[in-house]
Amino acid sequence: MKRKGVPMGKVVDPRHIAVDLLGDVLDEHRLLSEALPKRLAKVAPEDRARTQRLTLLALRNMDRADRMLGPHLKKRPSARVLNILRLGVAEICTGGAAHGIVNSLVALTRANRQTERQSGLVNAILRKVTEETAKWDGLPIPRLPKWLRKPLIADYGKARVEAMEAVQVLAPPLDLTAKGDAEELAKRLGGTLLPTGSVRLQDAGQVTGLAGYDAGDWWVQDASAALPAKVLTPVSGARVLDMCAAPGGKTMQLAAMGANVTALDVSEVRMKRVAENLSRTGLKAELVVGDALEFDEPQFDSILLDAPCTATGTIRRHPDLPHTKDGSDFPGLFELQEYMIDRAIGLLKPGGRLVFCTCSLLIDEGEEQVRDALGRHANVQLDLDALRLPGVDGSWIGPEGLRIFPHFNADLGGMDGFFITAFRKT
Repeated sequence: MKRKGVPMGKVVDPRHIAVDLLGDVLDEHRLLSEALPKRLAKVAPEDRARTQRLTLLALRNMDRADRMLGPHLKKRPSARVLNILRLGVAEICTGGAAHGIVNSLVALTRANRQTERQSGLVNAILRKVTEETAKWDGLPIPRLPKWLRKPLIADYGKARVEAMEAVQVLAPPLDLTAKGDAEELAKRLGGTLLPTGSVRLQDAGQVTGLAGYDAGDWWVQDASAALPAKVLTPVSGARVLDMCAAPGGKTMQLAAMGANVTALDVSEVRMKRVAENLSRTGLKAELVVGDALEFDEPQFDSILLDAPCTATGTIRRHPDLPHTKDGSDFPGLFELQEYMIDRAIGLLKPGGRLVFCTCSLLIDEGEEQVRDALGRHANVQLDLDALRLPGVDGSWIGPEGLRIFPHFNADLGGMDGFFITAFRKT
């Protein structure tokens, strides 16, 4: 039976849509990126950022919210009512105005025939929680799901995993890559220039309202995601392939460096976004929609392969991921990455550089891929010196490449988890 939410065509309170989105993720196991376009169409444009913020707040703090709710629930309520309560607890316990939150969520409960009889329960419990907010800060930091936490502890140790979890429960800042002078952009926007060259903003608000958006002076890109193009460092005029280009951040970086970029991606919809980003920033690239494993053109001077992966390094920005994955489809991704590395090496000129990266915490999508690739290809070798960039601590570079964890630069707001390496074809 289809889960009922807010009627189509009606512009509603952001909290109502946030509850629907929680249902999409927690009950139907859909990624937020899949659910957001349809849901946000029901929200006034000025409220869309707030809707997403509320949803992410509840997802990041779900474990804590459930702990607060436990003593007040004799039995588990319906999925939708539980999500209403989770949102309310997360908002109230992180400093929201309790009176308005309670009234809004009680009204939401009453508005749905399937939940209206539980409006009294929602009202009573949330009012009790408003008297217990002091307990919130003493609750344990939410953990990664067991299917992911167990292998990460085996690979990196419990202390490192706990450090990652401590960062991932916090709402991350917004990182920008400047088309021009990053220091000037940081001053203009009141941001911080990170050691790696990205501009970081705290509490940025609506992205499209920031100075320089319409002029194309910058684009949104996590500090970690901005490093692979810097590792590639193409010379001006070099023929470069961005092998999995969407949404286009790395394509724009490479174009801004003066490279002659071919941007390739299998998704026509996602490539439209690349085209929009290039148009806004005034940068140019050749856009090709196609399968990277079937793509065949004369060899390139350099190739950047940001391979499809588990995205386990981006949980700080995408807390829906642990609720929509269980690890069962990961082996297929590992195999695809092998094929793509092999194809990239075939498309690379002798003497050219291939940068391989994944936004993953799993060694299967990093160090293991490198070791296996070197075993399969006698004509490639690692170029670890290319990884020694400004802001990159030498201790982050291992025998196979650069391993970035979410808690690196935690005092500045952390970074997405990434693995990056560089091959040189002989």
